[in-house]
Amino acid sequence: MKGFTKDGGIADGRRGFSTAARSRARVTGRTGAALLSAAALATGVAVASPAQAAPVTCAADAPCETAATFDVTAGVLEITVPDTADLGTGTPGSAITGSLGAVSVSDQRASTTPNWTASVISTDFTTGAGGTGQVVPATSITYASGTVTPGAGQTGTCNASTATPLDNTTPITAASHTGGSGNNTCSWNPTLVVTVATTNVAGTYSGTVTHSVTGV
Repeated sequence: MKGFTKDGGIADGRRGFSTAARSRARVTGRTGAALLSAAALATGVAVASPAQAAPVTCAADAPCETAATFDVTAGVLEITVPDTADLGTGTPGSAITGSLGAVSVSDQRASTTPNWTASVISTDFTTGAGGTGQVVPATSITYASGTVTPGAGQTGTCNASTATPLDNTTPITAASHTGGSGNNTCSWNPTLVVTVATTNVAGTYSGTVTHSVTGV
């Protein structure tokens, strides 16, 4: 049963309040939701964008400064060597001189002390079963770096090595870098001189020359 109420609405016996009250309730609900959304946006709760520094405002003719940054990244220290090398041919009692191929060290550590030493070691060279007359020991082979070429624009010094007998247990210095700062590269093509004994037999002699690099 419906009738008029003091607020001008129509009384609804089923609900116990007037249509005007229901209308006001609906309007109030929508307004409250809008206010909550506005408050969430104002406080940044519902905004996922990253925080930014507040802008700086300066008066006319006054310097207006912006603090800026950037990063310089660091890499690794590594060495590159040839996969294979043919040192040449010779007879018993002769010296065989050959180039090993290009060797290079790249130091990308971006260090204040970019020092390193490249070392080299060798196995004995053998042919056949490695029996009598079939071995040329590592100590019968000398290693010399020759000219060590630096990369463009770098600081510090690429240091060469003089002719030194190789060894199969103790590494010798192949080249090094000292001084400067930041990154550097050094490249060289080492010369190996093999002293073939008069007692060595004919054959293809094989061995392994191993380089390594260590930061110091």
